[in-house]
Amino acid sequence: SDPGGLGFAQYLKQAYVSYLAPAGKGLTLTFGKFVTPNGAEVIESNKNWNYSRSLLFNYATPFYHFGISAAYTFNVKYTLTGYVVNGWNNLVDTYNSGKTGGLSFAWIPNKKVSITQSWLGGPGATPLDGGNWRNLSDTVVTYTPNSKLSLMANGDYGRVQGLTPLAAAACGAACKGAVDWSGVAGYARYQFTPLWALAGRYEYYNDHTGFTTGTRQHINEFTGTVERKVAQHLITRAEYRFDDSNNSHAFNKDATKFASTQSTVTGGLIFVLEPDAAK
Repeated sequence: SDPGGLGFAQYLKQAYVSYLAPAGKGLTLTFGKFVTPNGAEVIESNKNWNYSRSLLFNYATPFYHFGISAAYTFNVKYTLTGYVVNGWNNLVDTYNSGKTGGLSFAWIPNKKVSITQSWLGGPGATPLDGGNWRNLSDTVVTYTPNSKLSLMANGDYGRVQGLTPLAAAACGAACKGAVDWSGVAGYARYQFTPLWALAGRYEYYNDHTGFTTGTRQHINEFTGTVERKVAQHLITRAEYRFDDSNNSHAFNKDATKFASTQSTVTGGLIFVLEPDAAK
């Protein structure tokens, strides 16, 4: 959203300045608009294992923040990042004077495992919160047993202590008082050759109040993706996805028909505007 009226700035993925302060091993200070440190998936398609985004990416976590962050790397195993921002997906905080704060702790115990635990919380993080606290806990664990196989898990739990009267009325009886949402996702990717890879994702998302998705439901989702790298900067993907909700009106079939399940087949072409990291 762009409640501050900054126009085109809302379409810039990131726009920030960083400074490496001479403190200990180096303290990296960042100011501006930056993507959220929460979640296993990112905005750039080529850096995700699947072509479509997960339910957790779309509903459980924010996309970006505007504010300041400070990251300190103690050694190759431990990094701590703190940040103060204008809520969720917001450039200018025009509806609440409170700020949202966060901490992210990354631990790499060995070359095969990495664990990142993040917390984000503050009053009035979005216009729907009515000045109440919104908290999010996010955990990402990756395991790479060898050069071909990669595994990853992501878990999220979010809670808002209360909503504005208008938001609560729109959400329904289940949103009287605090609302929460949660989900887990598991990923696997196998790199058969430098050109071919296969990735799978399973996730479960629980929105029992209907606050984040717009309808009370819990969803199981499975996605299988085949990747073929055509060139250094060109990637093709073919994907099958199946979503299964306990709500019979979760998915639109047409203007008048709804269903509790949805299957999609997608073909994607990704052109990567990045320098060749191997050079």
